[in-house]
Amino acid sequence: MSQSEVTFEGEIPVLSGAKRPVLALVPAWNEADRVGPVVRGAGAYLPVLVVDDGSRDGTSAAAQEAGAVVVRHPCNRGKGSALTTGLHYGLEQGYEAVVTLDADGQHDPAEIPKFLAAYDAGDGDLQLVIGRRNFGQMPFPRRYTNPIFGAWLLSLALRTPIHDSQSGYRMYGRRLLTQLDLTTTGFDWEVEVIVQAVCLRMRIGWVDIRTIYGVGEVSYFHPVRDSLRFGRMVWCAWRRRRGLDFER
Repeated sequence: MSQSEVTFEGEIPVLSGAKRPVLALVPAWNEADRVGPVVRGAGAYLPVLVVDDGSRDGTSAAAQEAGAVVVRHPCNRGKGSALTTGLHYGLEQGYEAVVTLDADGQHDPAEIPKFLAAYDAGDGDLQLVIGRRNFGQMPFPRRYTNPIFGAWLLSLALRTPIHDSQSGYRMYGRRLLTQLDLTTTGFDWEVEVIVQAVCLRMRIGWVDIRTIYGVGEVSYFHPVRDSLRFGRMVWCAWRRRRGLDFER
């Protein structure tokens, strides 16, 4: 992605003298009322980059006021595209890893140390750490659709236990990021990452997280469109995994 396609507001902290070369990345779209507390919470542990995905409100200003560096898309491109932009900048700046969390307040920034501890325990071998949500705490119908159509189907396709395929609270290692070749831009982006990580034979770690619902929640998930995208991704995952078996 070229620099001309985004507006870069502020300066990402350089690594000189940094205690930990890890960046917190927050993709945001029309989250002016909620992004501030997320940035301040994450900023207690890591430098924070917010990618404003073409918001029509004051998301960028609120994020900057809370202490984040902001990269702004001129129009809405999708969550996956926002994540790709942020990860690209993180790699350019030399960060070893990136922790991602949502801007809507559903992920508790105080749990960032869990991801850092899991990543450190992997001693460089653990390149993807995913926050595992308690499906029983989810509102209807997601408490049923997420484990059945998300975790179970993808686990079946990849022949690998996938406890939560759509959690956005994650930590990505640099070695994985430099090998990803992603084609999606929406909510299926995070599923595609898992598929490619498994096919690259990367280890996936899991940490239990709490998910906060009812914080002025507005879902941008489109049940029909995004479910079809997920189904296509599962089919592609099955084909890729089958191809790996033939290569052995």
